[in-house]
Amino acid sequence: MQVLHVMESVLQVLSVPSLREHEASGHEANAPDHCCSSKTRGIMSEEVSVVPGWLTPDPLWVSSGGGSMDNITVGTSPPAAVLPPQPPPEVLVNPWDIVLCTSGTLIACENALVVLVIWQNPALRAPMFLLIGSLALADLLAGVGLVLHFAFAYLLRSDSAQLLTVGLVVASFSASVFSLLAITIDRYLSLYYALTYNSERTAAFTYAMLVLLWGVSLCLGVLPITGVNCLSQEATCSVVWPLTKNNVAVLSVSFLLLFGLMLQLYVQICKIVMRHAHQIALQHHFLAATPHYVTTRKGVSTLAIILGTFAACWMPFTVYSLVADYTYPPLYTYATLVPATYNSVINPVIYAFRNQEIQKALWMVCCGCVPASVAQRARTPSDV
Repeated sequence: MQVLHVMESVLQVLSVPSLREHEASGHEANAPDHCCSSKTRGIMSEEVSVVPGWLTPDPLWVSSGGGSMDNITVGTSPPAAVLPPQPPPEVLVNPWDIVLCTSGTLIACENALVVLVIWQNPALRAPMFLLIGSLALADLLAGVGLVLHFAFAYLLRSDSAQLLTVGLVVASFSASVFSLLAITIDRYLSLYYALTYNSERTAAFTYAMLVLLWGVSLCLGVLPITGVNCLSQEATCSVVWPLTKNNVAVLSVSFLLLFGLMLQLYVQICKIVMRHAHQIALQHHFLAATPHYVTTRKGVSTLAIILGTFAACWMPFTVYSLVADYTYPPLYTYATLVPATYNSVINPVIYAFRNQEIQKALWMVCCGCVPASVAQRARTPSDV
């Protein structure tokens, strides 16, 4: 029995190294696997942690410090984020609005000079100069209205502010057109009643025309502010937001009537001028060679230029406003509205800067002197 116990002890002692060698060999066999897994983990962490600058990184991935191997399959990569197609960059400012704002600035500066000259010169108080001053004031307010409308549309973005500026523009341009009609009437009366034109009755009639034209213009400008607009019903909008189509139709028809009246008055003015020139030429027996007849022809040409310029500026927008509505492309509206604003740029050149007395006042304001060519020039029929 003792021999058996000794043999069992010897066998146990001899089996321990073999077990240790087996465990060691097992550890050595598993060592490459651990190395591979550690290398694989390092590679995956390096690949996934790189995120492009135009993509938003996943906060869960960043907070986990590289992620967990439980959530990653070897040989696969995270799904790439698909971005929707980017729309083209929006234009911050409409170029046509910049053109209108530039026109408004030029209109305001040009007509402010005319208003200043007439206001500071006490000699320019005749009915004719009062009407020219009314035209310049109306165009000045129209230019200011265009600039304010641009500023409020892109800065305040308020419907109430745009209603105010649209009302100002409507009232100003209406007063400008009415002032042109009043100037035409004044020129007709100065030729038809040449002997009694410079009287108190003419001055009273001029004041009455000024009050009437500005009163009607203010009423037309107040309409959009008092509720005659298309803010609540888009289907009633015209080509000029927020004016209704009925409102624009009334303005357009009124313009056509005023243009027809001006045309008739200018035809009568031409007849009177030609008749006077013919009578003077018969007295000298030289109809075609008389200088007065030549200047009379220039006067008729001037009237044609005045009326043609007025029609070319306003007629496209007037006709377009009658046939179009808010569904038409805005390009057509801008293409017809911009020339209409240019009429206010041309008005001072036609009615103010060509006048001899205003030219003298301008020279006095600018340089304090009057050139001899301006001081000695006599008024001719071409100045009508």
